[in-house]
Amino acid sequence: MASPSDAASRPRRVKDILDVFSIFLRLGLTSFGGPVAHLGYFRREFVERRRWLDDQSYSDLVALCQLLPGPASSQVGFSIGLMRAGGWGGLAAWCGFTLPSALLLIAFASLAPHAQSPVGQGLIHGLKLVAVAVVAQAVWDMGRRLCPDRPRSAIAVLAMAVLAIHPTVYSQLLVIALGALLGAVFCRTQIARNDSVLNPEVGRLPAPRVRGLLALATFCILLFGLPAMLTLHDMPGVRLFDAFYRSGALVFGGGHVVLPLLQQRVVATGWISPSDFLAGYGASQAVPGPLFSFAAFLGWTISAPTHRWAGAALATVAIFLPGLLLVIAALPYYRRLRTHPTTAAMLNGVNAAIVGLLATALYSPVWISSVLSELDFAIAALCFLLLTRWKMPPFAVVLICALAGIVEFSVR
Repeated sequence: MASPSDAASRPRRVKDILDVFSIFLRLGLTSFGGPVAHLGYFRREFVERRRWLDDQSYSDLVALCQLLPGPASSQVGFSIGLMRAGGWGGLAAWCGFTLPSALLLIAFASLAPHAQSPVGQGLIHGLKLVAVAVVAQAVWDMGRRLCPDRPRSAIAVLAMAVLAIHPTVYSQLLVIALGALLGAVFCRTQIARNDSVLNPEVGRLPAPRVRGLLALATFCILLFGLPAMLTLHDMPGVRLFDAFYRSGALVFGGGHVVLPLLQQRVVATGWISPSDFLAGYGASQAVPGPLFSFAAFLGWTISAPTHRWAGAALATVAIFLPGLLLVIAALPYYRRLRTHPTTAAMLNGVNAAIVGLLATALYSPVWISSVLSELDFAIAALCFLLLTRWKMPPFAVVLICALAGIVEFSVR
């Protein structure tokens, strides 16, 4: 029998959950600009305006999520919901932030096959050119930030060489593991060990060690158990879930890194054409919310007509799930992870390898599938400059590039 205090607290908990969902839904509808911009929106909303946590706690939370694989902004949002309203609050935060972009990309996926006119074909081509500019910007920014010295630059070049010689999913796993190994040896940096700068609020997050261990166990069971299940019996739904789950589990360094991982899973296997893949990726730059919602477009496009909603939902859940499980698993051990020099050194090496991985994807499939003429090169170069020098918002660059593609196809 529930106690009076439990009965009194239940409406309060429900209200908190609904508040979390409504706030993150609004953010999901308005948060343009990618993960870095999302973190800025979150800080203004939850630190400055609502004061749900202080500045130091928020900084610590961001640092933790950037240490882990997965979509950092979604992990931070999930953790804030977890702090405010428990497990259901975390789920409400993720649903509210992800739902708008997922639905918009599903709408694009449903309309894209019918765009056979010159305007429609030009729009699709313009979105593919957006992908060239966006991935080039990601390589440029990540290269400067994550490969500032010779050892890390060498790891990035080595990763590119391995992937050029043997471009498979297993090679991607190899370069990530190789980056971690070389990073542990050559990329050690001085790590601050002053725990006093870590706000105790992080230690009070509702993620006890038992829950963290269960989350880590679930992560590992899915990561290794799904491929084993497929060797016994090939089930399309499990195969789809496994492809997106394994991609989400290996994304270090930002949302754009998911591009080469998904390309190997869904393009190289023949599930989707390179043209459709890049058009969907370009469209994902024009919508608010997390870049990982690209999975909704892919799940819808890959699935049979009678299972498209299920395919979109399955792909979206699968790509986000590993990152959310890992943040639950890591919260109780955050201090130890953050201050351990070997962990930081391995992450330095992994991030350098990721730069090489993304640079390889910039050439194939992005460049060779999109830049088909001198005019295409000029449009992609202009968009790159708009992003890197003029700091134009990505959605505005998408509109410019889409318009340029429409004009190009209309005058042919």
